[in-house]
Amino acid sequence: MTLINKQFSSFGWWLGLILMVLCQLPSQAAENKESAADFTLASKNHGNVRLQEQVGNVVLINFWASWCSPCREELPLLEALQQDYADLGFTILAVNVDKDSAKADVLLNDIAVSFPVLFDNEAVVSKLYDVSAMPTTVIVDRDGKQRLLHKGYKSGDVAKYEQVIKSLLRE
Repeated sequence: MTLINKQFSSFGWWLGLILMVLCQLPSQAAENKESAADFTLASKNHGNVRLQEQVGNVVLINFWASWCSPCREELPLLEALQQDYADLGFTILAVNVDKDSAKADVLLNDIAVSFPVLFDNEAVVSKLYDVSAMPTTVIVDRDGKQRLLHKGYKSGDVAKYEQVIKSLLRE
């Protein structure tokens, strides 16, 4: 065996080991489910809303801001998810992070949603969930365990959320 073949053979072994470890990560992460951080926030039309009161439902928490153009694109798609799955034990909590709630109201005059819109003006809940991008989406299972954290939004992301939601509704 030439020196080059030995090097590639050794590299291939390491690559195989790395791939094997990476393939194991999702299953390990699924087994180590963490409880979603509980919070209570004031809402636009539903009084105070507490996450813990949603145990038994699959919950999508969406952190958004009025200045965020991807948020504007995503909100109507989230409303469609709410309409499709609400009767099966699914709900959305839309957490607005604007310091001034009136800015959220302006956007909501253009985009009607039926799910609770909560106000995190002081970024307390945003910090609990390490929100560093707009929008940020968290999906919580019926037991209150965080099952997905997705930062940002691009076309097709809502279809990914829907797959997770369907799976969790079947559990």
